[in-house]
Amino acid sequence: MTQDTVTARDLVRSLPGIARRFPSIAKGLYYYAAKAPHKPLTLGTLIERNARAFGHRPAILYEDRSLTWREFDGWANQFARYLTAEGLKKGDAIAVFLENRPELLAVVAGAAKIGVACAMLNTSQKGKVLTHSINLIQPKLVVVGEELAGTFDEVRGAIDTDHPRPFQFLADANTLNEFGDAPDGYTNMAAGVSAHRSDAPAVSNPPTMGDTAVYLFTSGTTGLPKAAPGSHRKFVKAYGGFGLMSLAMEPEDVLYCTLPLYHGTALLVCWGSVLAGGSSIALRRKFSASEFWKDVRYYRATTFGYVGELCRYLLNQPRSEKDRHHTLTKMIGNGLRPSIWHEFKSRFGIDTVAELYASSEGNIGFSNFFNMNNTVGFSTAPYKLVEFHDGTRDPVRDEKGFMKEVPKGRPGLLIGEITKVWSFEGYTQKEATEKSILRDAFKKGDEWFNTGDVLKNIGCGHLQFVDRMGDTFRWKGENVSTNEVENIIDGSGLAEEAIVYGVEIPGTNGKAGMVTLVPQADINEFDPDRLLSYLQENLPPYAIPVFVRVTDAIEKTGTFKYRKVDIQKLGYSIEKPGDQVYAHLPGCEGYIQLTEKLLGQIDAGEIGL
Repeated sequence: MTQDTVTARDLVRSLPGIARRFPSIAKGLYYYAAKAPHKPLTLGTLIERNARAFGHRPAILYEDRSLTWREFDGWANQFARYLTAEGLKKGDAIAVFLENRPELLAVVAGAAKIGVACAMLNTSQKGKVLTHSINLIQPKLVVVGEELAGTFDEVRGAIDTDHPRPFQFLADANTLNEFGDAPDGYTNMAAGVSAHRSDAPAVSNPPTMGDTAVYLFTSGTTGLPKAAPGSHRKFVKAYGGFGLMSLAMEPEDVLYCTLPLYHGTALLVCWGSVLAGGSSIALRRKFSASEFWKDVRYYRATTFGYVGELCRYLLNQPRSEKDRHHTLTKMIGNGLRPSIWHEFKSRFGIDTVAELYASSEGNIGFSNFFNMNNTVGFSTAPYKLVEFHDGTRDPVRDEKGFMKEVPKGRPGLLIGEITKVWSFEGYTQKEATEKSILRDAFKKGDEWFNTGDVLKNIGCGHLQFVDRMGDTFRWKGENVSTNEVENIIDGSGLAEEAIVYGVEIPGTNGKAGMVTLVPQADINEFDPDRLLSYLQENLPPYAIPVFVRVTDAIEKTGTFKYRKVDIQKLGYSIEKPGDQVYAHLPGCEGYIQLTEKLLGQIDAGEIGL
């Protein structure tokens, strides 16, 4: 039975734990509440502080490599000097296309020291989507890892840049002493970096807390990916709020991170927490359920970063007598479902679940500060849960044009008030930023950020995540934009019309992608595998629809809007006469047509999607 309420008695029971963490909480409040945008409190200064205080302790653990804080800071200084020598200055941007490894953090840290922002490219992107993401930022340089050079080569000619050496190569090796050979058209960045000194560079116009440190890409609510600027303030808030107040990180702590570092949860939350404790971050290139606990024991990790899907994969592994033979005591992340929350903590002996709610671009965040079950915690930011139109992210307005809050315990659309203290950094595209702002919600002149997410109040200001609404859904721990996938399918030449949405599958987290389409040719001549090949060339794996419904017409309203709610309710059932429904199932190379037998196996959870 899951806990769906938080009471005053629950909070009182948590007080002994709060008392133990009080010194860390008090320190964390100072950073979390820091407001002065021109204060020289930045990612770079936080790293330098750790190099002075914990210089001999490990900062990064990766495979058999270990870098101390002093070594890491020196390496970051070399990157900073190299970027300066390449003509970059405060306010410029570079794009980073690397998988999880120490070089990625060194590039970000070095750029941060001189006020250059890093656009963290999603390593699953390819083709048109990747080109779009890079050109949104118009970076001076693109830093490409050898592991992704093949993918980048396919779009290199479409990248807008005016730098004489725009494409920087980092070998897939320990580039502190192995530079590798840069392919034609690339500059060997590691060789160039090695020629520079490791002491801190003199910066005439140093970055401040309000300056942009990173760009994180998000599906947002419509269309192709959007770039959300993240200031140094976001690192500082993560440092104080998550690292100190929620996790009470110490130098002896090791946070194991398998989440991709282009994600805010990994880069801001996990690394920000490690910075706060002078702790170590142990990186793995990609998550592996079978290797997870071996790595935890190898690194003696005390904490790990998660998304809900990751936890479900771990629970699905065979039980072992070693399930509790590890050093993990706490975890931080988002999306842990109430249905598996208690089971996960109990099976693996986890004491603290620092569940959080936040978005890359948003102005509001929640944290499970009191370590309650089944909640994203509470927020000090001003927010409301309001009524919304089913199947959309649009709030309901009354006859006077104002919104209405939902009663406690009822799901509502989360909106965060935009104030001087709780500013909305938005996107690089003004139009996209404007679409996320709700005005005159409760009084004339007020402004609110529309999260597009549905949550509910379960007591004492604690919220529980319910669903992601509107034009995005979450699958495999990733946000998927329905419009992005629709646009790609439109470019295939195989569909007259296409509607993309998420459908629930028993025993899984999030929603699997599904498309209902009207084919260009006769419905009986449609080739689903031709569509799949095209999608694999232009979309990351998690965004490729699991299900395809081929039909001869899609019903619309009198104003030519699709009846998306009705389409979603039909899901992947095969009951509609004349329709053909296909699924891309594990172990199958292409789409296969659904039968009653396959449908039953999927609904019974017998096919691991």
